[in-house]
Amino acid sequence: MKSEVVKILQNAFKELDLKLKDSEIEEIIEIPKNYELGDYAFPCFFLAKILKTAPHEIAVNVRQKIEFDKNIFEDIQAVGPYINFFVNKLNFSFNFLQGILQKKEKFGKILNTEKDKKTIMVEFPSPNTNKPLHLGHLRNMAIGESVSRILEFSGYKVIRANLNNDRGIHICKSMAAYSKFGKNKVPGKIKGDHFVGEFYVKFNEKSKTDNDLEILSHRLLQKYEEGDKKTLALWKKMNNWALKGFEKTYSKFGIKHQVEDYESKIYKKGKEIVFDGLNKGIFKKDKSGAIIYDLRKKNLGEKVLLRADGTSIYITQDLYLAKSRFEKYKLDELIYVVGNEQDYHFNVLFELLEKLGITSKDKLNHLSYGMVFLPEGKMKSREGTVVDADDLIEKVQNLVKKELIERAKLSNVQLEKRSLIISLAAIKYILLKTDIRKNMVFDPKNSINFEGDTGPYIQYSYARASSILKKAKIEQNAKKEIDKIEPNEFLVIKKMSEFPLIISKSANDLNPSLISNYVYELSQLFNEFYHACPVIGSDKEFFRLNIVKTFRDVIKSGLYLIGIDVLEEM
Repeated sequence: MKSEVVKILQNAFKELDLKLKDSEIEEIIEIPKNYELGDYAFPCFFLAKILKTAPHEIAVNVRQKIEFDKNIFEDIQAVGPYINFFVNKLNFSFNFLQGILQKKEKFGKILNTEKDKKTIMVEFPSPNTNKPLHLGHLRNMAIGESVSRILEFSGYKVIRANLNNDRGIHICKSMAAYSKFGKNKVPGKIKGDHFVGEFYVKFNEKSKTDNDLEILSHRLLQKYEEGDKKTLALWKKMNNWALKGFEKTYSKFGIKHQVEDYESKIYKKGKEIVFDGLNKGIFKKDKSGAIIYDLRKKNLGEKVLLRADGTSIYITQDLYLAKSRFEKYKLDELIYVVGNEQDYHFNVLFELLEKLGITSKDKLNHLSYGMVFLPEGKMKSREGTVVDADDLIEKVQNLVKKELIERAKLSNVQLEKRSLIISLAAIKYILLKTDIRKNMVFDPKNSINFEGDTGPYIQYSYARASSILKKAKIEQNAKKEIDKIEPNEFLVIKKMSEFPLIISKSANDLNPSLISNYVYELSQLFNEFYHACPVIGSDKEFFRLNIVKTFRDVIKSGLYLIGIDVLEEM
C-alpha cells in the first residue's frame, strides 16, 4: 500500500515540477495511530523549504492534483499539513486475507537462492569459563538468537558462533581457590558451571585477607603458559565442568551454535599479525617495548597490542580470529553481540582490521546492547550478587507453575513442559521489548503476567486463536458476501499487513524490540476484535475465522523471530 501511495504522490508531483525519489517519499509516509486520520499520511513539512510555501497550502495543492482508483482508496484528504489516505477497506481486507492464507507462516519471509544469499556470522554470548551464565548473558543470548532468526527469515545465511574465553587470570582465580579449598571435590549433583563459579566467588572473598591466594593465581597463569602438566590438567578439568554446564543452559534456552572457538587455542596466533604490522610501520614500540597503535587522531588514544613482555591481550587474539573467520567462511558480515561496556574495544578493533587490510569496517558490526539491572541495582560477579541464568529460569518457572495450577489440572509432565515454555517466553520477551541499545531493569514477577505487556499474554492470544479454530472448521462454513468491514476487523488486518515492513526494519536495524512490540500491539488488537466481534455463529463467521487463522500464523512467526515457542492451550 505504501508503494500505491508513492505512485499517486509522484503523479501529483510531476504537475508541480517536483522531483523526488520513491525511497524519499516512502520513508516519510506515516501510519496514523488515530483510525479517523486515515490509514497512511504524508506530511508536507519538508516540502516547505523546496516550494517556499506553507505546509498546509502544499497539502491542498498536492491534493488538487491527485487522481486515484476507488478500488484502492476510499478517500484522500488534505488535513492541515498532511495528506491522509483512506484505503478501500473491503477490497484491501479480502485481497490481503486471500494472499496471506496461501502463504501461511511464510508470510513476510524472503526466499533467496543460494547464489544470492549473503553469509553473516553472529557471535554470542562469548562467556568466561570461571562462572555460570547470568542474567546479562540471557539478554545477550536472547538478542543474538533473535537477530539470527530475523536475518535468516530475511534471506541471509547465518552462522551462529561462540567464543569461549577459557584462559587468563580470571580463570586462574577459580583454579587457585579450588587448589586451596577444593580438596579434589567434583560437582556431583551441582551443575558444573555453578560448581566452578563457587570457587571464583570464594577467591574474591578470601583474597581480601589472604594475599597468598592472589600470588597463587598469577603463578598458575605462568605455569599454564609454560605448559606445566599438572596446571593444564586442573585447567582442563575445571574448564570442562564449566563448558558442560553452559551447554545445558544453551539447550534449555534454545541456543545452538554452529561454530565454537576457544581463546586457549588462538591466544598466541594474533602475535604474527601484530609483528607484521610492526614491520610495515603501521605499529610502533613505546619506551617500555610494548607494541602500540597510535589512534589519537581518531580520539581513541594509543592502544597496546602486545605487552613489553611479549604476552598478548584480548585484541591480539580478536585480530587473528576475525581474519580466520573471514577466510574460512567467506563472510559478508561479522556481527559481535557484546554489551556497551566494550564500545571502545570494538571501535579500536574495527580500525585495526581495516588498517591491516583484513576486512573493511562496513563488514563489521558491534551490536552494542544495554546492561540489565535488578530493581536493587547492578549485579557483581565477584561479590556473588549476579543472578545466575539457571536460577532465574527456575524462579520464573516456579512462579508460572503456581499460576497454571490455579488455572487447570495438569499432569506433572505437562506442568513441567508448559511452565518452562511460558517462563522462557516471559524472560525472552522482557529482555527484548526494551530497545536493545538501552539499559533495562528486570523484575521477574512483572514478567509472567498473563495480562498486559508480557510474553505469556502474547502466547495466550495465540492459544485463544487456536481455541476458536478448534471449535469451528473454516472449510465447512459457507462463504458469504460481506459489504462492510468493522473497525476492529480492519485494525487487525491492517496491523498484520505491516508485518513484512517490521521484519525488514528489524533486519536493517538489527533490533528485535521492533518485532517484540509489534506482536504485543497485534495481540492487543486481536483481543479487542475478539471481544467486539463474535466469531462462531455470527453472520460473518467465515470471514472472521479467516482473520483468526491469519492472526494465528502471523503471531506464530513473530514469536518465533524473538525465540518464543507457542502453546495451543494455556
